[in-house]
Amino acid sequence: MTKVLVWVEHDNASLKDATLSAVTAASELGEVHLLVAGVACAAVADQAAKIAGVAKVHLADSAAFANALPENVAPLVVELMGHHDAFVAPATSNGKNIAPRVAALLDVMQVSDILSVEGPKTFTRPTYAGNAIATVETSDAKLVITVRGTAFAKAEPTGGSAAVEAVSGAGDSGLSSFAGAEIAKNERPELTSARIIVSGGRALKDAETFKATIFPLADKLGAAVGASRAAVDAGYVPNDFQVGQTGKIVAPEVYIAIGISGAIQHLAGMKDSKTIVAINKDEDAPIFQVADIGLVADLFSAVPELTGKL
Repeated sequence: MTKVLVWVEHDNASLKDATLSAVTAASELGEVHLLVAGVACAAVADQAAKIAGVAKVHLADSAAFANALPENVAPLVVELMGHHDAFVAPATSNGKNIAPRVAALLDVMQVSDILSVEGPKTFTRPTYAGNAIATVETSDAKLVITVRGTAFAKAEPTGGSAAVEAVSGAGDSGLSSFAGAEIAKNERPELTSARIIVSGGRALKDAETFKATIFPLADKLGAAVGASRAAVDAGYVPNDFQVGQTGKIVAPEVYIAIGISGAIQHLAGMKDSKTIVAINKDEDAPIFQVADIGLVADLFSAVPELTGKL
C-alpha cells in the first residue's frame, strides 16, 4: 500500500486546522502517516494521533525543529521518505517553505497547491490566478505535494488511535538560524478557518476609517477581518489580513467585500466562498461578476446602517 507522510502544521502546543485538510487529501493516496517536528511538542503528537484515518505519527522532538526551519526539517523528511511514497504538506507558509527543499533533495518535481486527487499520480491545480484548472500527472517515483486547504474537507480531529513513534534527524544543519518573529495577536477568528469574513479595500481611505467601518461590522457578525492587497499596501492593516493570490486563500460560508473592486489577484483568494456579498459604489466593479448579492451604494453610509441594524 502507498504510504503518505503528512507535515503537521503546529505551534509546538496545538495542531493547526490546515493539517486536517492535508490529511483528507493524503487519505485519497494511501495510508496516512503524520510527522510532528518541533520542541516539547508531545501534546501535538497526541492530538495528531486522534485524527480519524491516521495510521501512525512520527514525533521528532528536538531544539533543531523548534521553529520549523526548512534547512533542518527537509533532511528529516527525506530520511523518512525512504519508507514513504509521498510527502504532503498544507500550502501554508511553512509547507511552501519545506516542500520545495524536500523535492530538490529527492530530485523530483513538486506538485503545488492541488485542488483534487484524480489518480495515484494525477491531480488538479489552479493556474492563471485560478482562472483555469490544470490536470497534471507526474512520473516521479516519490511524490511531493502541497495542498490548498480550502479545496478539501477537514478530517475529523477525533476518533483515531494512531501509534506515536519517536524519530530523530541530523539535527541543526547550521545553514540558518531563527532571529525572531513578530506575531500579530487577533481576538477575531483566524482568516483561513473563519465561517464569515468581512474584507475592506482601498476605498476605505486610511487605517482609522478602515477600523471604524469594518471592525464594528465584523464584531457584530463574529467574523474575521480581511483586506485587499491595495488596502494592505496602503498601510490600512497588517499583511496578515491580506486575502488573494499573494495573501491567504479563503473559502468561508459568507464573504463580505466592502470597497473592493475585485482585481484578479483578490478574486483568486476568495471566489470559492459559499456566498459572496459585495458593497461598492461602482456598478461596473468586477467584484459584482462573482458576487451572489451585490449592493451598489456608498459604503460610508451603507455599512454603518447595516451594522446598526444587526
